[in-house]
Amino acid sequence: MTMAVASVVVRLVPLTFLFLTIVAAAAPATGTAHFLGISYGTLGDDLPAPHRALELARSAGAAAVRFYDSNATLLAAAAASGLGFVPGVPNELLISLAASQRAADAWVASTLLPFRRNPRLRYLFVGNEVLSDPTAKSRWSRLVPAMANLRRALRRYGMRRVKVSTTLGMDALVGQNVFPPSAGEFRADIVDVAVRPLLAFLERTGSYLFVDTYTYFTWSANHTIVPLTYALLEPSPAPGYQYHDPATGLSYTNLLDHMLDAVVAAMCRAGHCGVRLALAETGWPNAGDLDQFGANVRNAATYNRNVARHLASGAGTPRRPGMRMPAFVFALFNEDLKGGPGTERHWGLFYPNASAVYEVDLAGRRPAASYPPLPPATNDLPYPGKLWCVVRTDRRGEIANETAVKEQVAAACADEAALCDPVRPGGECHLPDTMAAHASYVFSAHWNRFSKQYGGWCYFRGLAVETTVDPSHGSCIFPSVIPG
Repeated sequence: MTMAVASVVVRLVPLTFLFLTIVAAAAPATGTAHFLGISYGTLGDDLPAPHRALELARSAGAAAVRFYDSNATLLAAAAASGLGFVPGVPNELLISLAASQRAADAWVASTLLPFRRNPRLRYLFVGNEVLSDPTAKSRWSRLVPAMANLRRALRRYGMRRVKVSTTLGMDALVGQNVFPPSAGEFRADIVDVAVRPLLAFLERTGSYLFVDTYTYFTWSANHTIVPLTYALLEPSPAPGYQYHDPATGLSYTNLLDHMLDAVVAAMCRAGHCGVRLALAETGWPNAGDLDQFGANVRNAATYNRNVARHLASGAGTPRRPGMRMPAFVFALFNEDLKGGPGTERHWGLFYPNASAVYEVDLAGRRPAASYPPLPPATNDLPYPGKLWCVVRTDRRGEIANETAVKEQVAAACADEAALCDPVRPGGECHLPDTMAAHASYVFSAHWNRFSKQYGGWCYFRGLAVETTVDPSHGSCIFPSVIPG
């Protein structure tokens, strides 16, 4: 999941705008299979056993489950569940699989051969957001060779029906810019080395480009000019909100179609308008940190219910009307072991104890009026004040793991030594000379300095927490962050 989203300037054009030109991409082939499945992550404590987890997925109307690896126990349970299932090849294996057909053959034989005759195995995802990681550029050029070797291996073992693909984050677009949709363009550092070969492979093999598309992040980065209803796929209050693309003359009533068409535009710019598009991940967080406005149960339920109905309708997007696609909602569970900001641990339809966060029918057939009332949304606007990042303590004010806190303080000081000068001997914040006091200052200072770069994280491996209470004292002034 790609979290950071650059804020952009949105130009709204009146609906009476004179259409200058329409540049519509080729529509996908008819008969495209539609289903809405769910991503099954496992980074949580005390998650239900696989068979129970898959029962929950079915109860929510999911038609398939997507995995982030190829765990044999999970795949076997999925194969017996009656659901479609999509295994994943870890990013770490790409280079070895690209280098050796024998390695690809061995991986398929050991991992997928037991499911050779299972018709519900239809896709294989090779890597996850590979092109989002600038620290692993060596994998970028090896992505398509790995996919090609695995496809040959699948065919060799009698699994020709399995389509090979990978997933792209929206950060594959220049500046993650989707305004207007026709401006979509793949980044220069990936377009030749990976994207064009990838699109050519997908077009040649009749597979899909699977993208991770989160309207939440695009909306929250542009919330002053993009209505929340547009991001939630909700009808706008009269007279109605539409976004008009001046280059194509197309109008948009929701941000999901808007973002998908930006990817279509990017594919066309790369010379591959005909590649079919699908959703590897979409969803909305049901909770988050104080600075993560809009993350609540009401919005999460509203978004996923609307997405299910929208995809089931087969309406497609303005640029690809009638487009039907495989799609996956993220995620099955709230996963408490995930790092990063609070939203990362709150995307699930279910809590780890198997109770529902909210009701949803991913098949898209349940009438909206049949759902029970949702709790009110209390954080749809940015927190109207300052926030600080302090060390997490127990009720007695004690740190649970002082060694771990020391390590995080040292890492923060290594990022920029001057941030920690105030807590050193003689500094304004040296007293009280305790680890809790020093860590709280350093965490706040680091968050203040790097919040834009890191997407506003006050986390420090789970050892920090946001607060609205100013911890400053005397001449020791703690740096703060103002959300929004």
